[in-house]
Amino acid sequence: MNIVPYSPEIRFADIDAMGHVNNATYLTYFEQARMHFFHQLVGGRWDWKQHGILVARNEVDYKRSILLRDKIKIYVGCKHIGTKSFTMDYKVVIIENDLEVIASTGASVLVSFNHAEQKTAPVPAEWREMFEKLPSVTS
Repeated sequence: MNIVPYSPEIRFADIDAMGHVNNATYLTYFEQARMHFFHQLVGGRWDWKQHGILVARNEVDYKRSILLRDKIKIYVGCKHIGTKSFTMDYKVVIIENDLEVIASTGASVLVSFNHAEQKTAPVPAEWREMFEKLPSVTS
């Protein structure tokens, strides 16, 4: 399975007083990359109310600062699949002279959730099948 990396535009609002992307903004980038990832996998046929997700945990390891004019890509993978949860991992790279330099890595534990019934649910079989084909990007 070939997932196209997400390439967000770095906004001036993302930059802190030190001149680099604020640490909390990385979680927004992860969220945007995750939505880009899901759109590639399931497109517009996602029933959010029945097959929703909740974020249970986020982690970020910062390797290098990202600056306003940097061009970045975010790779998304699947690190673990449980019965009702799964862990997605991320690798943020800065493109420099056609090379990719790692700026950060991270992971999110996501819980499959049925919003209509307000309870956790098994990871949908369609998702599980797709996740099993998708390697971790940080291992």
